[in-house]
Amino acid sequence: MLSAPLKRQLLPALQDGFVLKRSVFQECLELYPMQEWNAMMQKINKLNRFRKKNNDFIRLFTAGVKVVEVDASGRILIPKDLISFAGIGKELVLSSAVNIIEIWDKTKYETAVNDAIDGFADLAEEVMGNDNENTEEIS
Repeated sequence: MLSAPLKRQLLPALQDGFVLKRSVFQECLELYPMQEWNAMMQKINKLNRFRKKNNDFIRLFTAGVKVVEVDASGRILIPKDLISFAGIGKELVLSSAVNIIEIWDKTKYETAVNDAIDGFADLAEEVMGNDNENTEEIS
């Protein structure tokens, strides 16, 4: 069940629905608002399907994809195969990942965050530290 504040934030996307899929890098699920999913599919549709790697990627990326809707009570039905993939037990976490929502088993989420904390400063520097190349400096 989505919390009332989250449901309010998602209000513009509620009518269009969502796509729920397996995460590529983590043992969690990703909930895409339909608009975000359509943008992702436009990128994927540009891949040359006469290259085996591209076909393999498309197949694996879209494996288990389900179109889901939020019901009037703010609930999303997560299919059993996706619950099994993510190892979701009784408690789960909804985590914002910029333009999508990650759905985690609570224990797995806490473990993933705690395991990554030690290297986060180095990761932040590597990912964001050289971002000044194309932007003006802020004084």
